[in-house]
Amino acid sequence: MARHKEIISGLYVITDAREAGGHEEIVREALAGGAKLIQFRDKSLPGGEFRETAFRLRDITSGLAALIVNDDIETALLCGADGVHLGQDDMPLSTARKIAGDRLLIGISTHSLEEALAAQAGGADYIGFGPIFKTATKDAGEARGPGAIRHIRDKVKIPIAAIGGINLQNAPEVIDAGADAVAVISAISGAKDAADTARRFLELFNGRS
Repeated sequence: MARHKEIISGLYVITDAREAGGHEEIVREALAGGAKLIQFRDKSLPGGEFRETAFRLRDITSGLAALIVNDDIETALLCGADGVHLGQDDMPLSTARKIAGDRLLIGISTHSLEEALAAQAGGADYIGFGPIFKTATKDAGEARGPGAIRHIRDKVKIPIAAIGGINLQNAPEVIDAGADAVAVISAISGAKDAADTARRFLELFNGRS
């Protein structure tokens, strides 16, 4: 998809209903702060509720931000999302591409250079890479550190969304290492003022190529 480099950039907000407020409130606050990229993620919702929520988030983000649906390619297609994000243990990338064609961006979670290169070779539009710092949100192994982004940047030409323990204090290191986007969960959903926090994240990207 030609616009993937434009879409996967800057602040990448991942929803987490375990934090204060539900998915819709988190998304509205993030949009108020200027966020242009949202991923709907909720492993706890039953299928029907997940799909209904995805449709509501598509309505909220329509014309304002790209919407990525985590794991569920069928829901992503039905609600008119911009993309789907898959983990290493989810549907194979080749299968997802056959189903979605060019209708969806497809992102793949990666934790090593080998996984990143495999995702790129397989036709992923972007990769999530991490965890960069220690995080309690998702167990994805040991923190890789910003240096890991720098290590894969020259070898991976598709956009890299860094994830894992990223906050306003350490995000500059990640951006300087070559990440196209910083994916955050609790830094936004757990913030006292999510809109202001989103705005401050975006300011970190100002003036950077």
